[in-house]
Amino acid sequence: MSTTVLAVFIPTFFFVSLTPGMCMTLSMTMGMTIGMRRTLWMMGGELLGVGLVAAASVIGIAAVMLQYPLIFTLVKCLGGLYLIFRGIQMWLSRGRMAIDLNAGDGQAQSRLQLALQGFITAVANPKGWAFFIALLPPFINAQQPLFSQLSILLSIILTIEFLCLILYAGGGKSLNRLLTKNGNIQRLNRIAGTLMSGVGIWLALS
Repeated sequence: MSTTVLAVFIPTFFFVSLTPGMCMTLSMTMGMTIGMRRTLWMMGGELLGVGLVAAASVIGIAAVMLQYPLIFTLVKCLGGLYLIFRGIQMWLSRGRMAIDLNAGDGQAQSRLQLALQGFITAVANPKGWAFFIALLPPFINAQQPLFSQLSILLSIILTIEFLCLILYAGGGKSLNRLLTKNGNIQRLNRIAGTLMSGVGIWLALS
């Protein structure tokens, strides 16, 4: 995998992962209500779920790429349009972030329950599946071994995802106050939206 591809993928996934979503909101609310140490168990489950979704997306893309090239082209174009649409949505976003405080009420939950909650949140999120299926194709080279590429991408994805989860959980209430200021979250949404739209255009035209 070339350094050029990594130079595009890393900042794109970083800003997208940093943008408030289901998993980041869950991490922040748990960090505020049950503390960093117990929230780590939820993070472990969430990372397992994200890794599973990303790996399944890459393997499925590779299978379609080899056996059904026309279907792959169609899916790739639709994925590009989806990313462009999501990027435009982020640009138009007013920066609101809904926080379900009940999701972080885990004082009585066991470590397994916390991990399971993180896993289910990651796996059951249809936007997560759609995002990985749409995002990963331009970073997969059919002429190179799939396993090595998958290993590199998963390492990057899980590392960035973990750092963002830590940031949200550790920030707690101060991070909550920062992100609820529309100017800050809107700026973050626009950066992520621009990157996402750019990858979408690349995907649709590649």
